[in-house]
Amino acid sequence: MLFKSLEFKLANGQKVKVIEIPVVPHHHRLSFMISVHFESFVKMIERKEIRKELYSFKEYMKKHCKWTTYEQIFLTVPLKHNA
Repeated sequence: MLFKSLEFKLANGQKVKVIEIPVVPHHHRLSFMISVHFESFVKMIERKEIRKELYSFKEYMKKHCKWTTYEQIFLTVPLKHNA
């Protein structure tokens, strides 16, 4: 699984970085759900009074979606023999 990060400035000028954003193709069956959750995550960050500088989208998804969906997105099969 590939991950990307996003860094942006809020209206007050504070820099915020969001890490562990999964990269999935547009035709993937979970891509729409991921994009909707990501949009609500960014809006939640903007609404907060006290903000951190670093947020993990993976941790947000762990709390806000079903475990089976989380596993399909984030958990990968471990490689054998340290490959």
